[in-house]
Amino acid sequence: MENTPSPAPSDQPVPLRKADAVPAPHAPVAEAELRASDADRERIAELLRDAYAEGRLTVEEHSERIEAAYSAKTLGELAPLTRDLPAHQPLPGGAPRPAPAPAAAPLPPAREESASLVAVFGGATRKGRWRVGSHIRATAIFGGVDLDLTDAVFEAPEVLIEVSAMFGGVSIRVPENVTLIGSGVGVFGGFDVREQTAADPYAPVVRVKGSAIFGGCDAKPRRGKKLKEWARKQLGD
Repeated sequence: MENTPSPAPSDQPVPLRKADAVPAPHAPVAEAELRASDADRERIAELLRDAYAEGRLTVEEHSERIEAAYSAKTLGELAPLTRDLPAHQPLPGGAPRPAPAPAAAPLPPAREESASLVAVFGGATRKGRWRVGSHIRATAIFGGVDLDLTDAVFEAPEVLIEVSAMFGGVSIRVPENVTLIGSGVGVFGGFDVREQTAADPYAPVVRVKGSAIFGGCDAKPRRGKKLKEWARKQLGD
C-alpha cells in the first residue's frame, strides 16, 4: 500500500482562535473625568473666597459656586468654577502669572482640650492649635480667662461659648473670617461682643452668651488672622 504524501505547509498565517485573542488595553481616562479630592475642592473654594473678597463675584455667585465646588465629583466639574477668574488668566502684556507657591509643610495635629476653662483667683489661657468642639464654658471668678480661637481647628459649624464672669473677666478672640454673634448681660459690668458676619456662608458661627457681674466679657475678631480649617456644610456626597 502506497504512503500518501503529507500536504505541504501553508505560508498563510494561522488565524487566532477566539480564546487566543489579545484583549485591547483600556483607554486612558481623560483628566476632566478624574475624581476630585477634598484638597482639589478646598483649593477651588479658596480661590472663590479670594475672588469674592476682591469684589469679582456677587454674594449669589459666590454661594452658588462654593456649593458646586464642594459637591463636585470630577476635576471637569471644578474647572468651570474659576475659568473666568484672574488666577487662570495671563497678566496684562502677555506675561505669564508666577507659579503658585509650594505647598506648606503639613501642620501638626491639633491637641484635644477640655470644654471648660475656669479661673478662680487666678488665670486660665487657651491658645494655639487646638480642636474646638460645639460647646465651651468659660468661668472667671476673681480671675481672668483668655480664650484664643484664631489658630484653632473648628470641628463643628457652630460653636457656643457660655461665659460666667463674677468679679473677673473673659477675653475671647476669633479669626476675622468667621461669624461672631453675642447675647450676654452685664450687671455692674460689661458684656461687649463685636458682632460680624462672614462673607463665606459656610464659615463657622461663634455664639457668645452669658453674664458678667461686677466683671466683663470682651469678644472680637483679630484682624489679620484667618481660619483655614473648619467643618464645612455637608452636601450629601
